[in-house]
Amino acid sequence: MIAEIELPECLRMSSPNLKIADVLRRDRRYAYPAYLFIFEALEYTQDQISRRESPHQARHVTGPELLRGVTELAQRDFGLLASAVFRVWGIQVTDDVGEIVFNLIEGGLLSKNDRDDRADFRDVFDLEEALREGYEIRCDDQSTSRKREPR
Repeated sequence: MIAEIELPECLRMSSPNLKIADVLRRDRRYAYPAYLFIFEALEYTQDQISRRESPHQARHVTGPELLRGVTELAQRDFGLLASAVFRVWGIQVTDDVGEIVFNLIEGGLLSKNDRDDRADFRDVFDLEEALREGYEIRCDDQSTSRKREPR
């Protein structure tokens, strides 16, 4: 008979990836990369806020601020494919971002204050439209390819 080895708590849950795996076991609606992206977007948003407000003082990020950061970072990282990437990850509306955030809070990976609520993410804007905003594909004489001359 093989004896089970009990790992100390500090080794069992020391890795954020293990905690995200626990979150995924509880809620399978969103892909693992979606959770990692939310961490990146939170850091990106905090950096953007500190550049505008106070570079030496971090502050709490609101739901709508995070949603703007998520959109900006997705546009930067994925361009016109951002909405397709989000669909693959299970993110279709701003509410989905809120669900991921609160899954991370419940998993002990993010913190919240007393005013934070899932409703902060509810129907804030059309996510797909926001991901396309600012992109323009033009088909005019200057952007069309030229016909090749026969040899």
